[in-house]
Amino acid sequence: MGRSAVAAAAYRSGEKLVNEWDGKTHDYTHKPGVVHAEIMLPAHAPPEFSDRATLWNSVEFSEKSSDAQLAREIEVALPVELSRAEQLALVRSFIKDNFVAEGMCADFALHDKGDGNPHAHILLTIRPLKPDGKWGPKCHKVYDLDSQGNRIPDGRGGWKNHREDTTDWNKRGNAEKWRAAWAAYANRALEAAGRPERIDHRSYKRQGVEKIPTIHMGVAASQMERKGIRTEKGDINRQITEDNKLLKEIKARITRIYNWSKEQSEVEPLQDGGSLMARLYEAQAQVNTNKARSRSGKIKALQENAKLLAFLQTNGINSMQELYEKVSAMNSDYYDLRGKIVSAERRIAVLNERLEMAAQYDKYKPIRQKLDKVKPSKREKYQQEHRAELAAFDTAAQFLKDLKASGEAITPKAWRGEAAKLTAQKDMDYQKMRAMRDEIKAVENLRKVADRLAREGQHQQKEEER
Repeated sequence: MGRSAVAAAAYRSGEKLVNEWDGKTHDYTHKPGVVHAEIMLPAHAPPEFSDRATLWNSVEFSEKSSDAQLAREIEVALPVELSRAEQLALVRSFIKDNFVAEGMCADFALHDKGDGNPHAHILLTIRPLKPDGKWGPKCHKVYDLDSQGNRIPDGRGGWKNHREDTTDWNKRGNAEKWRAAWAAYANRALEAAGRPERIDHRSYKRQGVEKIPTIHMGVAASQMERKGIRTEKGDINRQITEDNKLLKEIKARITRIYNWSKEQSEVEPLQDGGSLMARLYEAQAQVNTNKARSRSGKIKALQENAKLLAFLQTNGINSMQELYEKVSAMNSDYYDLRGKIVSAERRIAVLNERLEMAAQYDKYKPIRQKLDKVKPSKREKYQQEHRAELAAFDTAAQFLKDLKASGEAITPKAWRGEAAKLTAQKDMDYQKMRAMRDEIKAVENLRKVADRLAREGQHQQKEEER
């Protein structure tokens, strides 16, 4: 998260704060949905940091670089099954044990607009606090040593060195660790409340769930989306959300008609192979003789029945057993298509991440190369001025290095080609999935007609018994 930490804190807490660094006032007192805001501090933090403006203005002034990262934000979804008091206790416990106990200052806010998506925003300080309550450095210079413990000359009058973080807060793997911790804390809270629901921090693939995961938005895209500016990543996630809705919708509908047709084929086996057709012809005849129906109602009913007859005739269906076999095949096709789509989406996500890291590597490589040419006396200043770019390069370089170490070749052109091919095939599979809706609708309508005829038959039988 870049500047301004004061603005971020004001927005999430729904307060009015003045950023003393640039003189700007950030007023979010009219922001809806903020139900609670609180600051939690380690024991050695200055008491005045309990004031939100004091804390984040202190953070602002502790950084010299204009593009320095001022804070880290974590967002967690609150279990809707818990009461507000239980949600608050859960968040406090999670923050206290996982962040404050490590020495971080935490500013959190609970948001709930009543739309079924209660969540908490947690702003965390990046710099460690020294025992005297002053901000400490985020990293320090460490000289490289040879096997005898001596510094190694860099050939330019200086010594080879690297930077090491003063804490492990930026350690790779923390995100996974914190997600796992949140799941554990939330599940304990649900259990204590007597609720059966549980959450899982693992990816859909690791859980064995065939659902398409959304892509990571990143800070820049997330901020633009919050301002109402559409982004490419946002559009991708919106499409993924719609695709997941489609998969979920078709699964629910096809499961219902599958169970119904199976039950009908077992409980009500038809003696006459043409009786299913006969029922529809009978339904059409009843429409013509029904005096209570309006002319437009009769036309609509006749058209619907004609579509059902066409569906049955096209698929060679004359009995409930044959209908069940057709729906069973549709059900099998659905799971086959869904498996292909999800597999393709996951592979595309992997390829896109690789392409993004390769592009990031190429973009910041010149800046990293220039660092090697900077005079030792100006090296530290250059590193401070280009900290964000150098960090982005290091991240991409490490990603590609790990990928290569795993046996993968670094082939962006091949990755793009594979992604394009998978995308084309995936789009074709989605078209097949959407086309399946028409057949599902035909069977759903057939079920309605069958249920209506059954009710009418029961009613007629009762009338005859009277």
